[in-house]
Amino acid sequence: MPLAVCATPIGNLEDVTLRVLAELREADVVLCEDTRHTSTLLDRYGIAAAARLLSYHEHNEAARTEELLPRLAAGERMALVSDAGLPGVNDPGGRLVSAALERGVAVTVLPGPSAVETALVASGLAGDQYRFLGYLPRREAERKTLWEELRHWPHPAVGFESPKRLPGSLRSLAAVFPDRRVAVCRELTKRFEEVVRGTAAALAASFADPPKGEITLVIDGSPPGAMHVASFDAAVTTVQELVAEGVPRRRAAELAAALSGQSRNALYRASL
Repeated sequence: MPLAVCATPIGNLEDVTLRVLAELREADVVLCEDTRHTSTLLDRYGIAAAARLLSYHEHNEAARTEELLPRLAAGERMALVSDAGLPGVNDPGGRLVSAALERGVAVTVLPGPSAVETALVASGLAGDQYRFLGYLPRREAERKTLWEELRHWPHPAVGFESPKRLPGSLRSLAAVFPDRRVAVCRELTKRFEEVVRGTAAALAASFADPPKGEITLVIDGSPPGAMHVASFDAAVTTVQELVAEGVPRRRAAELAAALSGQSRNALYRASL
């Protein structure tokens, strides 16, 4: 199998699968987001692969993909890993996978640990659906836009956040949905794993200062019966408030229309 996409532990090195270990031993080349990080995993399992490690990260992904495609087409066996989890999901790898498939190169995926699903189950909010948000927006206006998109979303949403920005994101969320259930999942699978559950308002108070470690945030869905058709004037006000926060007017009108049931074009014109 020329290209194997390998999931690696999100924290605890014992979570690696036997299939991934076998592939890392047999691959001609191991593509790593950070060769030092991957070396720690390989050393833990006695895999001698230092000479076979090759960096593959967001800064060289495009150039490296073009370099590797001829080698894959020639039959070289490559294992693709990221620092944690599955490559291609909020990590480098998607470009190489797509390019390999377009060239007719065989690709297989070796599944494993997932911070998203681990946090979702640990939160106690899991259901039959969820929405993955990736990394939460940095700017307050963009965060407010996201909260509006989630206002009537009935299922949990899962996103990543940096410890430094977590207090601000929780305050922003609590300002809109103070009673919405939330779980802050910190250092999943590691020694100091912590899952703190509560309302957005309560967690905003608990995390007034940045914590340490990697953070996965789970936000509960909209409670039943929250859907309603807003008045036209209220919807226009929503557009104007979003625009004041920096959201483009057309995007603001689209969001307000989706939430209120009003005409997007009418809201756009009335908000001018």
